[in-house]
Formats: sequence, structure tokens, C-alpha cells
Amino acid sequence: MTIADLRQILTQNNKQENESLTRLTAAMRGKQFFCGNLEGKGLCCFNHIIGLPEKQGIPKPIFDYEEMILDKLLIADGSIQDKHLFIKKATGLGITELTLRFMVWLCCCDDTYRNTQMVIVTGPSIEIAIKLVKRIKALFERHEIYFEFKETYLELNGVQIEAFPSHHLDTFRALESPSLILLDEADFFPQSQQVDARHVSERYIAKSDPFIIMVSTPNAPGGLFNSIENEPEHECIYKRLKMDYTLGLNKIYTSVEIEKAKATPGFEREFNLRYLGFVGNSFRQSDIQRAIQFEYNPDDFREAYEGSMGIDPAFGSSNFAITITALVDDKVRVVFSEEYNGPDHMSMVSLCADLIKKYNCIHAYVDGANPGFISSLKSSIGEDPQYIEAIARLQKSHAKPELNMRVLPVNFSTEHKKLLANMKMILSDRLLAIDKRFDKLITSLNTASDIENALQKQSMSNSDSLDSLRLALSLYEYT
Repeated sequence: MTIADLRQILTQNNKQENESLTRLTAAMRGKQFFCGNLEGKGLCCFNHIIGLPEKQGIPKPIFDYEEMILDKLLIADGSIQDKHLFIKKATGLGITELTLRFMVWLCCCDDTYRNTQMVIVTGPSIEIAIKLVKRIKALFERHEIYFEFKETYLELNGVQIEAFPSHHLDTFRALESPSLILLDEADFFPQSQQVDARHVSERYIAKSDPFIIMVSTPNAPGGLFNSIENEPEHECIYKRLKMDYTLGLNKIYTSVEIEKAKATPGFEREFNLRYLGFVGNSFRQSDIQRAIQFEYNPDDFREAYEGSMGIDPAFGSSNFAITITALVDDKVRVVFSEEYNGPDHMSMVSLCADLIKKYNCIHAYVDGANPGFISSLKSSIGEDPQYIEAIARLQKSHAKPELNMRVLPVNFSTEHKKLLANMKMILSDRLLAIDKRFDKLITSLNTASDIENALQKQSMSNSDSLDSLRLALSLYEYT
């Protein structure tokens, strides 16, 4: 066979595939998205024409919880209702699949979106972008229709569909008329890329008024989804849906599958919509769960109690974190824990001084890398702000600084491993209790990873909270 013969065969195959694609999309014109029945009648709706979703080879209908999403996007006659949707969902519900099918249906049901672009923004891995476009192409491969363009692109009925990794948004910024933007698993984008992807998407509202659909399993507190979820109703442009595993029970999940999932450390995040971040290796999950299951009221702080405060002052891009503990009935209870982003220096000095008084703190242990804050805090509670000289005088006279000072600097560069080891001992010996309201602190425990007691902070969430806790636990040091 000559090269000319091969080219002729390829040209003929392409022509046949194009004709097949034209016939298939023509059959979709004017059809509703789903007829409502598992058993369809051939050309009754888009999903029966393209082929129903499947799980383990078994066709599945569009479930009632998926219809809730469609009801937000469309009204009964098929016209558009809400164009901006936020979906916090359990893994495996099929929401990404539904959204990809919705995109294809919009492309093919009529010519409304011809000469526009539909965009999928994924995490920073190009493989994820390729995978999602492959899922769209796979719908047509059932009908022996194949697309020869690049792996992250295809065109349907004059609509260009393209996927972008979250760290390559330059081309995304320069689109002429996007009609739909899908941010898939957006809560797992790196934090700076979360903000950028949202801003780039929303800047198109005034230009081409696209659908913007954010879909994700929750990641960690303080991320994109947590911030949107906390926006006041009158300020948020998104219709917000929360879909935990119970919506898919005995539909997309069996009860046996869910019982198995409940035994995994990531269940609360992956299925029950809790912001927990990734699971680290520093602390046993059973120890963390035991600590947070101990019931007490942090607001019930009595005069007889004595607190221990840990302060990790903001440095660079980090947060300012404060944690206070109290030893009550042989249990070290966390009674206060919070992070502050970009706070004013003097407001934090004032807050810490007030908290020392409120919680009767014996000591406030402060990261020694911030001498200006330490001096200011000491001055505010009546201690000598020239603390380095004061410590030297006490040591010269063989007096212990911890017996003569309330605010104590801690050298993290030399003490950090010792502080983490001490915290591990307290947690594993069932001495620590953390109320569930302190979600940032709990997330820091769940995501903490270390090598020989040296924390690997690049993989952690809310590491400043963890640092403030291990400082606060200095009062209960194991010998």
C-alpha cells in the first residue's frame, strides 16, 4: 500500500466520521436533556441518544439529586434560570459527569452557543485536563466517532471545548466569548491559583455572561469553597448546593460501599463535606478522633482554671495564630484557638493581653523570631520589654525565667522537634481534648506530616494553628 492509498483511506474514514457526527448531533437538536426514565424510547432525549451514564458497566438514570442541579440551571421550558452554581459534593456522586454531559447537550441541542468557547479549569496537572476532555470524547466513541485534535480540545457544532490546568490560565484570560466555565475540584487548586481562577472566570460575566459552575469535594478550611460558602447571601453571586453521601445512598452508592468508606480516615471530607485537608502522617487518626470526641464546653472557663497560651505571630505570608489550653480534670483542653490573616500589630498585642487576663494564663509562649511583638506584649502586661537582658540577668543569678516571667520567647529553630515530640506524647496518651468548633486546629492535626519530628509544612493546612498549639503545650512538658 502506498502513502497515497493510506491518505485516501484516512480521508474517507474522516469523512465517514464527520457524517456520523453530523447525524448524531442532528438527532440531538431540540431534545430535552433527560426524559426521566431509565428505559428510553430511542430518540426521546439527549442522554438516551448519547448513552446513559454507567457505573461498573450498568446504565444509571439521571438521579433526583442531579435533577436538583438541572433545576437550578434551567426552568421547565428549558430556558436558563441561574448561570452561576457552586456545588460542594461527596466524591462519586457523578456531578462532574453530569456537568460534562450538560456542556455537550448545550453544544448540540441548538445553535445558541456556536462560535463560543466552553472552558474546563482543572488542578495544576495537565493529565487531569486531558482526562476530562477524554471523558467527553468517550461519549462519542460509543458511536465510533473520534476526534483528532489535541488532547485538551475538541469542537462540537461550532463550539470550542478546551481544558486548562490551573497554573496555565494565560490563554483562558484571552478568550473572546466563553459561554460556560467549569471549575472542577476547584477547592484542591493551590490557594493562589484558586483566587486567580475565580477572578478570571468572573471577569467574563460582564463580557459574555457565561455559565460558571464550580464543583468540588471540600478540601481545607480557608480555601475557595469555604470562603464562598461563608459569603453573605446578598453578596454571593452563586446558587450554593451541598450534596453529601446520603443523597446518593442506594442510588449511586450501596450501603455496603458506604460502610467500608466510613472506616477510612478521609470519609468525613470525601463523603460528609467537612473541610479537613489531606491526611498526614504525624498523628494517628484514632488519637485525633479521640481528642475531638471528648465533650466539654470551651466557654465554661472558671476562675480556678489556669491557661497556657501559644502564639505564632504572623511572618511573611503566614497567619497570626493563638491557641490557649487549660488543664482540667487531668485533661488538657483547648479553650481558644484562632488564626488571623494580615492583622495589625498593635491590635494583636491588645488581643493577646486581653486573652492572657481572661484565661488566667500562667505563661504565653511566643515564637522568638518576632522580638518586636514579644517586647510589645510584655510592655502591655507590665513586664520588662528589654526581655533579652532581663533573661540574662535571671540566668546569671541562677533564677529560672519561667518562674519570673509570664511571656516567654521560644526558639523555634532549636526547639521545634522537641515541641512536636512533646505534643505527640500528650495526644497519644489521651490527655488532649479539642472541641470540634476549632476546625482549623483539627485540620492542622489531620494534615501534619513530618520526618523525624521536622514538620513538612508545604503539605499542611493551617500549620500556624499547629505551631501555636505545640507552643501552648510547653507548660505540660514530658520529662
